[in-house]
Amino acid sequence: MSEQTAIFRLNHVTKLFQTKNSTVRAVDDVSFDIRQGEIFGIIGMSGAGKSTLVRMLNRLEEATDGEVIFDGKNLGNLSNKQLRTIRMSMAMIFQSFNLLMQKTVLANVMLPMKIAHVPHKEQKERALQMLKVVGLEDKASAWPAQLSGGQRQRVAIARALAMNPKVLLCDEATSSLDPKITEEILALLKDINQKLNLTIVIITHEMSVVEKICDRVAIISDGKLAEIGEVKEVFTSPKTEAARHLILPVEKELNLFDTTDRRCIRIVFDGRAASDPLIANLVADTGVKVNILCADTKTVGGVGFGQMIVELPKDEDAANLVINYIKEKGVNFHEIERKGDKI
Repeated sequence: MSEQTAIFRLNHVTKLFQTKNSTVRAVDDVSFDIRQGEIFGIIGMSGAGKSTLVRMLNRLEEATDGEVIFDGKNLGNLSNKQLRTIRMSMAMIFQSFNLLMQKTVLANVMLPMKIAHVPHKEQKERALQMLKVVGLEDKASAWPAQLSGGQRQRVAIARALAMNPKVLLCDEATSSLDPKITEEILALLKDINQKLNLTIVIITHEMSVVEKICDRVAIISDGKLAEIGEVKEVFTSPKTEAARHLILPVEKELNLFDTTDRRCIRIVFDGRAASDPLIANLVADTGVKVNILCADTKTVGGVGFGQMIVELPKDEDAANLVINYIKEKGVNFHEIERKGDKI
């Protein structure tokens, strides 16, 4: 993506929570930009600080230190009235949908416009328009209890779009949905991003969500920004342990080094290289056999990507022959550092 105007700019943002016995640094000196019109992922394990961070984007949480700039305005300097106005430009959807069960689908979508004193006729027209956008125009008179989880999330998205926001914040919005429905919701968000040029910020602990639709990603670990970049770059060349664990958690889950004392490498290949039988060609060309401990393939930005953990031969000359062969083929890889018995 070409360089674009930043709709969000975080400058050294920190959030402290005071407990009975200590101070918890939930977000620790985080700085990055979110560009207008992109789908930006914020990912981390549970407790990493990502949800606290996103709540500071609309000042539901006050930053202890640092600045959150939205559309050129420092949120920390705004009065309550100014903040209420600017929040209309930031919609939010959650894992739990947060629909009012005693109101119809149409009434739920109209609700933010009602609160903003939009004329009733305009409320209804806009709500029906947004329901059409999310494919639920035939459910306007239904009750939330009559809908599936995926349909409820679509209603929540329609409601979020009702005030024509500049940004849609999604906090674990697909975590409670099954894989098929998750795919549908992510496809819908991608379509909305492209048609409306709406900036979307996705907070998740699942790399698969980021891979499917995000342009860039920030990885949060222990409240700190561990890594940030284009999704393809972070996926193919993770620079930190936090990124590597999120991208291929199977490395640790399988306790691979419980079964080998040999050197291992992690190979990452893009759509072009993924179609080539790298390991088969390696064996045929060099006569050296290697053991594939695990492998994984995914689609990132519509392009196939894959990675595998390979156990090198015990003989050092043979191991180096494998490494040189892979280098010559231009395939990205790195040798896995041994830390105790874990990768």
